[in-house]
Formats: sequence, structure tokens, C-alpha cells
Amino acid sequence: MATIVAPCDAEMIQTACRRARGGTLSVDGAASADACDEISMIHLFEGDAFLLINDDAPALAVAGGDGERRCVVEVIDCAPLQLRERVRALVWLTGGLHEVPTDLQRELAVEIAGDHPDERLLDVGHGYSMVRMALETAVIATSIGAGAVAVDELACAEPDVFWAYENDWLAHLESDHADLVHQLALRIPAALRSGRVRPLRLDRFGLTFRVETADSDVDVRLPFSRPVGRVADLSAALHALALHPELDRQSSH
Repeated sequence: MATIVAPCDAEMIQTACRRARGGTLSVDGAASADACDEISMIHLFEGDAFLLINDDAPALAVAGGDGERRCVVEVIDCAPLQLRERVRALVWLTGGLHEVPTDLQRELAVEIAGDHPDERLLDVGHGYSMVRMALETAVIATSIGAGAVAVDELACAEPDVFWAYENDWLAHLESDHADLVHQLALRIPAALRSGRVRPLRLDRFGLTFRVETADSDVDVRLPFSRPVGRVADLSAALHALALHPELDRQSSH
């Protein structure tokens, strides 16, 4: 059975939206065609995206108007480390914007918090409101290209199991485990090893490094021998990856 070396696009979109600390919302019919509202959080559920926005956002009035308004959400997935280029992926979601009845918003926030904890959900009804976006299209772009994901495929996907821990793990690797990073870096193509090797992405399928050279940034993927499902097993998987010579042949850009 072939090793799965990376998450599928649907899982990457789910993870990027779950981890995002915000995004932008553009709505047809807004007062200004160039205006974008800030989104405080994005929660994907089945074929919908629930968006937390400020009470004074123009999109809130548009959502409460007659008829369905088309909108676009952009999410920028940034690495937690201070890289030369922090953007890891861009996600665009399109669909129809709908209001969520005021008397249901607090109940919805509590339900979302059980799966997607975020302290800003406590502010629903106190400066923040929830709107619903009925998804029509989803696109993700990374350093290796762009891909469209069907809404039903996105609805069936789950975020990576380590989405809530990834930032801390990458920072810990960079600041406290230079020896392990050096050992892992021996698995990347020899031509890139003179560059600065930085942890970029960590998920259940493996680890991605960003190699910063004098004139370019290159991402290199090192897959685990098998997917990891628990935080308790993640350290062992990283050390096994650093010590396993056969994984040289599996590394890819």
C-alpha cells in the first residue's frame, strides 16, 4: 500500500479555516465594490461556513436584506514562525450569504465552541454576530499549485488532528530542537542543504520544511512512514523520520 505523503486539498482547507485567526469577506451589493469586512473566525460545517463578524460590518446589513447575496471569503494560512515569506496557502470560498436569526446565534456559538474552541465566540451578542455562507466553490493555492474542491468533498473532510497544536510544535522544534531539525534536514535534497532550513508545516502525514536560499524559497515534504493519530505518538514519529534512511527516497517538493 502506497504511503500517503500529504493531506488532500479538502483536508487542507478545513485545517486552514480551523486554524485561521481571521479572513476577509467581500459581498455583492456592498456600498463599495472594493470594501472587505474582517472576519474574526470561520467554521466549516457540512456545506456551510459560519462567519463571526463585527456588529458594525456592512455585510451584516446585506445578509439581512431581501434575497441571497453572493460573497467571497479569503483566508490566508500563515506559518507561525517569522519566515521570509510566511504565507503557506490561500483559500477562497464563494457562496450565498444569509443571516442567522439573532435569537439562535448564542446557541449556535455554544455548539460551535464544542468542536472549535475560540474565546471570541463568547462575544456573540456583545459586539459580534454570526452569518451563514452557503458554500458553492472552494479553492486552495499553495507553493505547488492550486486546486478546486467540490463542496460535498469539503463537507466530508475533517481538519488535521494536530491543528490546535501545530503552532506550538513548530515553534518548539525551531527554538529547542536544532539538533533534530539538523538531522531531519539531512533527508532533503543535497542541493538545498546550504539554505536555511525552517519548519513550515506539521500534520498527521508528515513534516514540511521551508528552505530559504539566497534567491528563492523551496518547500520540501518529509512524510512519516504511516499517519500519526495521537499527540503522544508525534515525537516518536519525528525521531523515527530523522533516523530512517529509506525515507530519503520519499522526500518530495
